[in-house]
Amino acid sequence: MLTKRIIPCLDIKNGRTVKGVNFVDLRDAGDPVELAKIYSDEGADELVFLDISATEERRRTLVDLVRKVAATINIPFTVGGGISAVSDVEVLLQNGADKVSINSSAVKNPQLINDLAQKFGSQCVVVAIDAKQIDGEWIVHLVGGKVPTDIKLFDWAQEVEQRGAGEILFTSMNHDGTKNGFANEALAKLSGLVNIPIIASGGAGNMQHFADTFIEGKADAALAASVFHFKEIEIKALKKELKNNNIEVRI
Repeated sequence: MLTKRIIPCLDIKNGRTVKGVNFVDLRDAGDPVELAKIYSDEGADELVFLDISATEERRRTLVDLVRKVAATINIPFTVGGGISAVSDVEVLLQNGADKVSINSSAVKNPQLINDLAQKFGSQCVVVAIDAKQIDGEWIVHLVGGKVPTDIKLFDWAQEVEQRGAGEILFTSMNHDGTKNGFANEALAKLSGLVNIPIIASGGAGNMQHFADTFIEGKADAALAASVFHFKEIEIKALKKELKNNNIEVRI
């Protein structure tokens, strides 16, 4: 079994870490630089930084903040939000990002995935997919979950792999912030359809949920925010528990 990864996520708005439920009702969760350092020291495998209002506000990612976070951590660092061109990625990589996450821009211009994979390598390109289950069908949403499309999750996942994405970060909007567990059925289906790693996002509430998403959901990594930000789960304790469940993690 490949080592499973635990990834805290910093959702950034106005320079602060925030967290909501089902993508709304955001509340402050602390200083991103301080949180990043804590997670890096606690043994997180990677860190994801999403500038959640960059697309909606039509601006680029907060580069200064990216630079500060990168300077305080020693784990792989993925940055997303407002990326719509190769030049945006160059700036982020120069300022300490290891990978980039694209979402709305990939749907609007799928060729961007090809261009980024060609220029920087697939390992650098994470395609984030926010989807909501509506009448039994998983539908892709854009602009921080505000804009529904007519694209189906599983079709889009296969396309992004073909275009050169190195990983998929799938967030279930139905599960986001609910703390009722990840969308394991959809995750397992995704895992069977594509050959690139799947990061599970949306729904972490307790340690068992992480174990379940690795076993039932076949996820390669699990991403969470509020349970880490508000100290409901400590990463060291989580990894110990996963190890006790015979799930391979880096201690």
